[in-house]
Amino acid sequence: MAFDFLVPVKDKVLAHSELLPEQALGKNVHMHTEKDGLPVFAHADVAIFGVLESRNAFEKKPEKLDLDEVRIQLYRLMMGNWNSTIIDIGNVEEGDTVEDTYFVVKEIVAGLLEENIIPIVLGLTQDITFPTYRAFDKIKNMVNLVSIDSRFDFGEDDELISSHSYMSKIITDKPNNLFNFSNIGYQSYFNAQEEKDLMERLFFDAYRLGEIAANIELAEPVLRSSDIVSLDLRAIRACEMGMSRNFSPNGFTGREICAIARYAGISDKVSLFGIYEGENSHQAFQMIAQIIWYFIEGLSYRIKEYPSSKSEDFTKFTVPTDTEELIFFKSHVTERWWVEVPTILAEHTKTNSVALLPCTEEDYLDACNQNIPERWFKAYRKGLN
Repeated sequence: MAFDFLVPVKDKVLAHSELLPEQALGKNVHMHTEKDGLPVFAHADVAIFGVLESRNAFEKKPEKLDLDEVRIQLYRLMMGNWNSTIIDIGNVEEGDTVEDTYFVVKEIVAGLLEENIIPIVLGLTQDITFPTYRAFDKIKNMVNLVSIDSRFDFGEDDELISSHSYMSKIITDKPNNLFNFSNIGYQSYFNAQEEKDLMERLFFDAYRLGEIAANIELAEPVLRSSDIVSLDLRAIRACEMGMSRNFSPNGFTGREICAIARYAGISDKVSLFGIYEGENSHQAFQMIAQIIWYFIEGLSYRIKEYPSSKSEDFTKFTVPTDTEELIFFKSHVTERWWVEVPTILAEHTKTNSVALLPCTEEDYLDACNQNIPERWFKAYRKGLN
């Protein structure tokens, strides 16, 4: 069984947690220990685990991210007003081959998903996104993936899978269960024009760093429709991480990335949150810990809602345009918006109803001004193909 390959949380983390006040996370997380084994999965909402695989790193790093220090910084943080039960199931070490590690990660994630537990994956390199995606094979027919990254990570056609090319593997690998890919925070000078053209041809969504930084709320509907969120920490600017190498002077601030993590937590569709490409510095350990904290904080505010004209919790708006009649819904509970996409039918949603695409109030106002929202247009075109 894949869970047998998990290595317990180190004694120094356990010892540090013992000295914490009762309100601290470390006193309230059920951990995998050498003495007691794996924690009970029943009633768990979130499972944290690390992946110590780095052989497919694009840039070879002098030392691996110290996940023990990340845990120490996380567990010293205070609990919010949460109802979530959190477990820490330890780490997956390198297998004999990278493929062995991928297999174990895939099986662990699939096992957690089957128990309705949300995995928070702390990976050394972002290619670990690939086995977490494959874990959904028997869980969901179609998967939406959001990457928070300065790069699209398509790589070269003949390049082996790496932390800079894992998306090419996801797109081409069979069975192809990827319905949509969205990038949040890309920086143009890190991406070849051919990659940008590919994003357009596949009707994928991409949001530039400046666009999101100017209006952080644009990230919310993107994350609301996602099953997997993969965060490359190099999307955060170097000074925020205490880094000088492999990190850029431009990127998200700590406040912005924590807001994005909270949006991911609030989304009732996000089933996995992965954090990758960290390096060792005290500031980086704190940043990763606070990102996790905000994701779990978001979980406590999740509201399962699905728009319907028959529900008093929603208002339906019909917007006639020159080419289409768009149907929008607004929630009175959360003030969130959705728009119908009639081409995405049963083959993609696995239901007999028209798909509802999360959107913003600005999308509704654009439609009122006879401007078809780009997110709707891409989803519509994708449904035709």
